[in-house]
Amino acid sequence: MKTIEQNNIEMVTAKIEELWNKGDIYQTDQFFAEQIAEAFEDQHYMLADTLAQGEKVIARIVITGTHNASFAGNPPTGKSVQITQFREFHIVDGKITNHIGWFDTGTLLPQIQAK
Repeated sequence: MKTIEQNNIEMVTAKIEELWNKGDIYQTDQFFAEQIAEAFEDQHYMLADTLAQGEKVIARIVITGTHNASFAGNPPTGKSVQITQFREFHIVDGKITNHIGWFDTGTLLPQIQAK
């Protein structure tokens, strides 16, 4: 028999895959979300880690892509980048009731800035 946490991780994994397939992985209130979606081509997503405790699941998603449009004042570089996105899901009675996401722009920006 699966634990609540195992069931919640499976539900979140399915939701993340749905967001990828719909192209809605950037659906978050974080400031750079739309710009990231536009600035990095040939994106690939990998669910790297999940952590569950009770009704909460945290997912770490690694996004790779190519910087082919301006981002945060940085002109396109053609460089391959790795972007980390974290998502927090709240699950009540087997349903996702809320989720938020944020990007680790602190490690993204040095990858595209001129040296």
